[in-house]
Amino acid sequence: MPDHERSRERRLPEQDSTRRRNPGFTLIEVLISLVIGMVVLAALYAVFTIQNKNFAKQEQIAEMQQIARIAMDSTAREITMAGYDPNQTTPANAGITATSATSLSFTSDLNGDGDTEDANESVTYAFDGANYRITRNTGGGAQPFAENIQGLTFTYYDAAGAVTATAADIRRIQIGITARTGKPDPAYSANNGYRTYTLTSFVTPRNLSM
Repeated sequence: MPDHERSRERRLPEQDSTRRRNPGFTLIEVLISLVIGMVVLAALYAVFTIQNKNFAKQEQIAEMQQIARIAMDSTAREITMAGYDPNQTTPANAGITATSATSLSFTSDLNGDGDTEDANESVTYAFDGANYRITRNTGGGAQPFAENIQGLTFTYYDAAGAVTATAADIRRIQIGITARTGKPDPAYSANNGYRTYTLTSFVTPRNLSM
């Protein structure tokens, strides 16, 4: 028998032994691998869920703060113009027309034509507690101005800095706006799950002292 055939015969038992030593995965090993994989996936899903909830919460908080800032900036800017009355020949007698703790009405002669009958010259800001919002009325009925608002307050001060309820004496106005998140957070126990954010600003309508 040739030498190369003898060599092949000698290697065959070794190859059989190798196959016996590497029979593949057993059923138990496969089951253990599946269990480990499921545990890892469950852990990853739990982390994803927590991160997703935190992201949604932070998004709600950011939106709430933005709403409060925009509402405060817009309200304060317009109230600053209360009493604007540039027409000395035919004054429109613009000024504060009605006040309460949660609403403020005022007029301004923005175009100087001697009256306050034009657009945006007679304005009322009020808190709509039933719908959690601020409304703005320029004569055509109260329109939504800012949503998800839990509180709107006005405090009025005279020239000496004392709180006053007399419209003619008002020289400074404190505005308080409390916004709330659009949806409740089940993990937040206070305020029925709604987080809140409060801004306070003082406005001095320069034209009221004229």
